[in-house]
Amino acid sequence: MDLIHVRAVSPPDLTERVEEFLAGDPYVLNLTVRRGDARNPDGDSVACDMPAGAANEVLRGLRDLRLDLRGSLVVEQVDMAFPGPVSEAATRRLGALAGAPVWEQVEARIRSGGRYPPSFYLYLVIAGLIGSVGIVTNSQILIVGAMVVGPEYGAIVAVALGLDRGDRGMIHSGLSALWRGFLLTVAVTFLFSLLIRGFGLQSDAFDRGLRPVSNLINTPNFFSFAVAALAGVVGIVSLTEARTSALLGVFISVTTIPAAAAISVSTAFGSWSEAWGSLIQLLVNIAVLIVVGALALRSQRAIWRRVGRKQAARSGRQT
Repeated sequence: MDLIHVRAVSPPDLTERVEEFLAGDPYVLNLTVRRGDARNPDGDSVACDMPAGAANEVLRGLRDLRLDLRGSLVVEQVDMAFPGPVSEAATRRLGALAGAPVWEQVEARIRSGGRYPPSFYLYLVIAGLIGSVGIVTNSQILIVGAMVVGPEYGAIVAVALGLDRGDRGMIHSGLSALWRGFLLTVAVTFLFSLLIRGFGLQSDAFDRGLRPVSNLINTPNFFSFAVAALAGVVGIVSLTEARTSALLGVFISVTTIPAAAAISVSTAFGSWSEAWGSLIQLLVNIAVLIVVGALALRSQRAIWRRVGRKQAARSGRQT
């Protein structure tokens, strides 16, 4: 059973309402309240556990009490717990809702990836350079490596969350990071590609026009759209369920970093049609990932709300 542990500091005048709310919820376990025990902020210490599937409603109730604003609210994933009869009974009552994601955690995970320190741009540039080497040497392994190194999916899914939540600040910061990051990547990779051309370091096959790797990148088609759409869905589901292996699969299935590298390489070698095709590939992938990501977030919330209403109807509990 997946458990969530909640630690809170409550102002003394709010503690009674918080305790009453938590004690009245059948899914709240191991509730403890210690008066005057907390410092910085000062107040009463409150802690409890609950099945992950019940956490959304409990956290919503605590935030409705403004506990997060007047005190402090910390949510943690419990790595291991030995289930007792009370917790097992709570899980059985939850039914299908036991598998619901904790949306506060999901959004926190996405927002953490929506920060853009200098390392974000450094990783993006390095990924572009690795991708350019993969293109001029026709190495698919290096292209995959560039995809894994690239951090752009964090910005893409942050923009998707911003669209879903109507958060203009998140949308603007994400799009700005993508614009500046890819512009810097293309510029640096272009200079690196000129160096490769100037010293004749490209492979003989690339010189003869045998470019199977770059041909896959600079020829956008229906499959480019389909793969980006499917990757967008898988990316959001893997984030909501914290499945890192599936998320890694998204990184190596979308042609963003390779397309940026292909723009630079094609421009440096005077292949203008290939550069144009790579630009279209890049824009299509980013746009589809953002739109599909926002729709997938909204759809998942709607699905789980419906599951919750059905479960509430069965148990007689109002949501």
